[in-house]
Formats: sequence, structure tokens, C-alpha cells
Amino acid sequence: MNFDTLTGLNKAAVLLMCLGEEASAKIFEELSDEEIGLVTRTIATIDHIPEDVKTKVFSNFAESQGQFAGLFIKGSDFAKKAISSLDSDDRTEDLLDQFISGTESRPLETIALMQPAMVAGLLEKEHPQTVSLVLSTQHVSHASEILSHLPEEVRADVIYRIAKIEQVSADVITKIEESLHREIGQVGNKNQRQVGGIDKVVDILNSMKNSIDADILDDIEENDPDMVEEIRKLMFTFENLTTLDGRSLQMILREVNNDTLTMALKTASEEMQEKIFANMSARAADMIRDDLDAMGPVRLSEVEAMQQSIVKIAMKLEEEGKLVLGTGGGDELV
Repeated sequence: MNFDTLTGLNKAAVLLMCLGEEASAKIFEELSDEEIGLVTRTIATIDHIPEDVKTKVFSNFAESQGQFAGLFIKGSDFAKKAISSLDSDDRTEDLLDQFISGTESRPLETIALMQPAMVAGLLEKEHPQTVSLVLSTQHVSHASEILSHLPEEVRADVIYRIAKIEQVSADVITKIEESLHREIGQVGNKNQRQVGGIDKVVDILNSMKNSIDADILDDIEENDPDMVEEIRKLMFTFENLTTLDGRSLQMILREVNNDTLTMALKTASEEMQEKIFANMSARAADMIRDDLDAMGPVRLSEVEAMQQSIVKIAMKLEEEGKLVLGTGGGDELV
């Protein structure tokens, strides 16, 4: 072993072996799996370290410490971890999506720069499977706008196909990019990535306007009612309680204590609050109004946890066949 011929990886391996197993283990905690794999494979090739090489490696390490003093960090990883530490799951997901959209290239990324109507016009000629794959690679708000511009008769088919997509190989994306190249311009990223699925469908449908999502789900339900049931459950939120008829809402409220309900209503819309109050006794409604007025600042995560607990009660009652989520009505108590 000659110091002058050692690579940086060789020097790192020698340094770790000289520091010992316990110190190396602590250093490994700061390395990625890939980095650990590289250095341990190099360590495995070493069976003797000459004394002069050991001395020069330590000396070189000391010089490097002074030359490269400061903080080394992967900015992208740091930003993702910082965002992931937020209390709000929905906000965290949106911010991560925005961050990734702005820093990481996407397949068919040129589509993201085109007007939704133009993209829809381009995709009208394509097979629904191709359309579904293209939409799966886009930000949900852009995908929903494109979907709303597609012919009504193909929307449900496209959404159904998106829900069935999981992973797509780089070759498939490449072929699609090449076939659309003249219309959409520069070819984007070729890496394999996770696209489609039920969660993608829920995000797209939640972003649609003018109740188009309900029509799409009705069409899909004829072929796959189980999928539609799963989608509807994921789409149902605390605010969606306002869509329930009075009888269903009262049934849910009977299972919720006042403290939980008061906390859940902290961030609820005025419409939501009035719908709730209209379906409970005047005395109970007045008590909750007073508690809301007296309530100080609370953590958003606590409010969302109470809201989610009420949604789970609603879903449990639906599973028991006692009510149907998503139905409207007008038989509130007055």
C-alpha cells in the first residue's frame, strides 16, 4: 500500500480502520446507505496498513479539517426533512410537492408549462392509457384542469386507468415522450418513478370544479364499485359533513362528546358551524358557541386530530350500514 496512490475512498477506509469499530459506527450514523456500502466494500479489500501510510492518512485528515472547516450538509435533504417536521399533514404534503416540483425534474415536464386546454387538445388523439399516464406525471392541480378540458365521455376511463397505475418503466415514458416530442418540445426526465394510484386520483378529483368529480365517479361505479367506494372514503373530509342530511349528521353527533366537537369546530367554516348547530339542541349549540369564543390559540394538529376522529366515526357508521357518506339532504333540526 502506497499513500501516493490512495484514492479519497481508500484514505477514508484506512482512517476508519485506524479509528476503530466504535468510532466508525458513530461516523456511519451520519452517512447514507450508499456511502456506507462504498467505504465498507473498500475496507473489506484491506488486510494491512503500513505505519507510514497510517501516519500520512491522519496528517492528511488533519490538514483537510482546517482547509474545509465549516458545515457540510445536503441542502435538498435538509429542506425535505424540515418540511416533513411540520405539524400539519396536509400542509406538509403540499409544501413537499411544491418543493419537489421546483427542484426535481418530472417526466414529461414540458406538459407542466403548457396551458391545460392545449394539453387536452394534444391528448385527445391519444389512447386513454397514454392520457392517464401523462396526467399521472403532472401536479394534481394541472392534471385536474387538463382532465376538465377532455371530452366528457373519456374522463371516467382516464381516471379509472390512473387509479390502476403503480410504477411505469423508463422505456414506456421515453416512448411517450418521443411520440409527443414535436408537439411538446424537449424530452424530460427518463427515470422510473411512482405514478398514478388511488391517492393520485383523489387529489385530482378534489381539485376539480363544477361537480365534475361526481359525474366521473358515477361512470366508474358502473364498472368498479369497490374502487369508487375506496376513492369516496379518501375524498371525504370533516368539511364534507355539511353534505350529509340532518338525520345522518345527528347520528354522528350523538357519538361525539362536546369537548371533541368544540375543538374540531375551531377552524371550521361558518357554514360548517351553522350546519352542526342546526342539528343539535339549542342549549348544546349555545354552550359550544360560548366555549369557542372563550377558547384561546390551539395547535392546528390538535384541531385536525379531533376533526379526523369525527370523520372516523362517520366512516364507522357507514360501514355498519347506518348512513351513507356524501349524500345531501335538507331535514336539519330547526
